[in-house]
Amino acid sequence: MSKQTLSRRAFLKKGGAGLASAALWPVGAKAAAPAIVRRQTDLVLSFGPDDSGTLQPLLDAFNRDHPDIRVTWRAMARESDAYYRQLESDFIAGAGDIDVIGADVVWTAAFARNGWVRDLSRQFHSAYDPEDFVESALNAVVYRFKVWGVPWYTDAGVLFYRKDLLEQNGFSTPPTTWADLKRMARTVMQNAGTRYGFVFQGAEYEGGVANALEYIWNAGGRVLTGNLSVAGSFGQVVMDPNVITVNTAEAAAGLDTARSMVTEGLTPEAVTTYNERNAWMDFMQGDAVFMRNWPANYSIVTDPAQSQLTPEQVGLARLPTDTATGPFSCLGGWNLMINATIARSKREAAWTLIRYLTDPAQQKRRALDGSFLPSLTALYDDPQILQQVPAIALGKVAIDDTRIRPVSPFYMQIAPRIARAFNRTLRGDVTGTEAVAALQRELQTILRKNR
Repeated sequence: MSKQTLSRRAFLKKGGAGLASAALWPVGAKAAAPAIVRRQTDLVLSFGPDDSGTLQPLLDAFNRDHPDIRVTWRAMARESDAYYRQLESDFIAGAGDIDVIGADVVWTAAFARNGWVRDLSRQFHSAYDPEDFVESALNAVVYRFKVWGVPWYTDAGVLFYRKDLLEQNGFSTPPTTWADLKRMARTVMQNAGTRYGFVFQGAEYEGGVANALEYIWNAGGRVLTGNLSVAGSFGQVVMDPNVITVNTAEAAAGLDTARSMVTEGLTPEAVTTYNERNAWMDFMQGDAVFMRNWPANYSIVTDPAQSQLTPEQVGLARLPTDTATGPFSCLGGWNLMINATIARSKREAAWTLIRYLTDPAQQKRRALDGSFLPSLTALYDDPQILQQVPAIALGKVAIDDTRIRPVSPFYMQIAPRIARAFNRTLRGDVTGTEAVAALQRELQTILRKNR
């Protein structure tokens, strides 16, 4: 466990630095019942498209159970970075009328630094025990010793594979290295006539960032590392990820591995335009042997109404790696936050909605119906979930191997550069060595300008 993780966990167990100890709610204290709102309060929840079909029924149930509150879901852009720009535009213009925000895990630092979301430290510690949450998900709501949201669900990049095709071709286990994946993919493509060996996300967007980092990490490279510093007033060790370390042979090799999937004919050249949806469409139509995607997509690619595949044909595994310490997956997932400009009369209702959506019963429902990885650790041992949702069992392992994208208030300036370097390498415009050298210079410029 890293010092950064320990410091955040220690901070949360102490109730959050920066709050007077006499004013703290005791950690682990539970609210006796949902707050009663005396008059109807209209709330707007923002979130992207929900291909699982699980969100609207959940909000309908909330509205039935809470007649004094009515929640409307505002569907935002599918891709995370486009969604962020929509919110940013609203915030700059005066915050619009969104009350509760479904927020990507990478947005916390920027939202907090810009004053766009409310500090929820007091409410969090009155309602939750930090030990109940997946650690990496918990880290994603903390910035500068305060809690800015509640983990809703979490995610980790995983490898989907055609279990039936591997078995028919003499492979009893999924690949553990990129060389294994290539060998298996070639064999199946030749013998079964499958169109592609491997599909993933290579477009210039947030999904491309996650894929790029996984290739780099699983080759032994890093993009940013941090300086250790002590926050004296709280006795906490804090990791500040501000040292650019991407210009290494290992990071270059990771990007070159991604490019080799294209040059060796295992991955379509169009992967440079692929997002999650493009990849799962190929996979569930039977056109790919392997796919990198998020566990929640398991419910889609095995849905008989959408897919040509059955659950018996689909396997899930950890990502391949070329290091002895991997594999590493990129942490995904979403948090729930409250708009900083929300009317005082709405705050209690907004918190009631967050409590409802993060309740174990609701998280279990989304796990069963949509294969979403819960943010609560106890649900990973729930017998019904383990029996019905194979992605959960793997998710429990994969979450332990996750790494977070750079925790920086300037992340939304950093991410497009990573995505572009990855995309250009996939296209063959630059080599891995050229890509990481350019990326090193670009990220150093961003940090220098924002000091």
